[in-house]
Amino acid sequence: MKRRDFLLTASAIAGGAGLHAANLGAAGLAANLGQRRALALYDLTIQNAHYRFSDHPPTSDMVSLSPQAPPPVLVGHQAKPMMLNVRNTLPDYTSMHWHGLRIANAMDGVPYLTQMPIATDETFSYAFTPPDAGTYWYHPHCMTMDQMAHGLTGVLVINEAIDPGFDADQVINLRDFRLNEEGNFLPSFTSRGAARAGTFGNVVTANWQENPVYDHPAGALLRLRVVNTDTTRIHKLYLTTTNAQIIAWDGHPVRDPIALPTALKPVLVGPGQRLDFALRMPESEGQKIDLMAKLPGQPKAMASLRAIGSNLNRNLNALSALPPNPVAHPDLSVAQTHEFVFGWSPDSMIANNGVCGSMGYTFWSINRTPWAGDAATGVGPLAQLELGKSYIFRLRNESPHAHPIHLHGLSFLPLRSNKRRLKRNWTDTTLLIRGETVDVALVADNPGDWAFHCHVIEHQKTGLAGYLRVS
Repeated sequence: MKRRDFLLTASAIAGGAGLHAANLGAAGLAANLGQRRALALYDLTIQNAHYRFSDHPPTSDMVSLSPQAPPPVLVGHQAKPMMLNVRNTLPDYTSMHWHGLRIANAMDGVPYLTQMPIATDETFSYAFTPPDAGTYWYHPHCMTMDQMAHGLTGVLVINEAIDPGFDADQVINLRDFRLNEEGNFLPSFTSRGAARAGTFGNVVTANWQENPVYDHPAGALLRLRVVNTDTTRIHKLYLTTTNAQIIAWDGHPVRDPIALPTALKPVLVGPGQRLDFALRMPESEGQKIDLMAKLPGQPKAMASLRAIGSNLNRNLNALSALPPNPVAHPDLSVAQTHEFVFGWSPDSMIANNGVCGSMGYTFWSINRTPWAGDAATGVGPLAQLELGKSYIFRLRNESPHAHPIHLHGLSFLPLRSNKRRLKRNWTDTTLLIRGETVDVALVADNPGDWAFHCHVIEHQKTGLAGYLRVS
């Protein structure tokens, strides 16, 4: 069977059974719309864009969902259906992945694994019902490096069924761009960067702006959603206030409390990871709270929150606790262990990525086997998991560089590390530091072939990728 035929068959099977009965494909969703009152419907067009960063001439060849603006914040609601019609107007192929969402496999947006790439002037309709509330994001999984580096990363907010009581909500999308003095794009990657920590951008932005200022009522309760959508950079973040707390990590409410980060002890947020704060705005108009990043050289204010108007005099204690998402807890007493080693590639083969882009070399591997490419034939799963069973994954980083390891379609719970104490909070992306081994646990309760890779995109595209099969 050809890979195309196999994958189309697999997607059809996986699309018929999701995590919950509500995880419907397009046909199932359409059949149930008469019984649904709330439907988040989006018509999205992937297109070239133009934008002017501060202190730079206008930049063309951006990629966005708008001709002159960053990709928008998309909003859905927990347990309510969404339909997102994604049209491609680029000359290259594309697809769209909904990072962190536990949805049906056919809607996951990975080319050759769950769907065929979206060609020019084609539209793919993604239909799903998110089981979890929280902060998520979206990005292409075809021509991933080029399209992400040129701007195609956006935030996806799934609101809780019960309003937790915030006065305002602020999204911060952190990402770099590589531009020359004329505002033109530099190459999005280098061979030196791909073989090391990645190729860093030189224009560091929040929502495509350098240190934007956002106004919110004085004394208000604000939910600050911070998302690292960069292709490479691991951010070290903190706030210039103590009147705040971390309430969610990678989409899920915090169950193991995380200390408020400080300049001396910032929180590490790798590519793909998200962090939600609850904070009280300053009491006096004009006062600010800064989201700070410890960058090489000196700290930088990524974004500022400025108080305006009369003091609302709210208190953080007035907020309702975020309800836990319906994630199945693994039974560690019967969990089977699978080991995954992330490190250098013993093979210098050139990956077969079909129409989805190859960097032309291989540096990285999982279990000493580099990813053969999106379109490669005869590629089997890294592990086969039995539906409904509990598992422990032992993730071992043999390299001197950090790797944010992301698993599609499932959430997992960190258990232990040989380097540090881990917080036991649900996640879909864990940051492996140099020489670290981390055990995580999960229930394989979502059927399908799920991508498993490093979210430093240069690492992913040069071998550090694969997939797991749940059946």
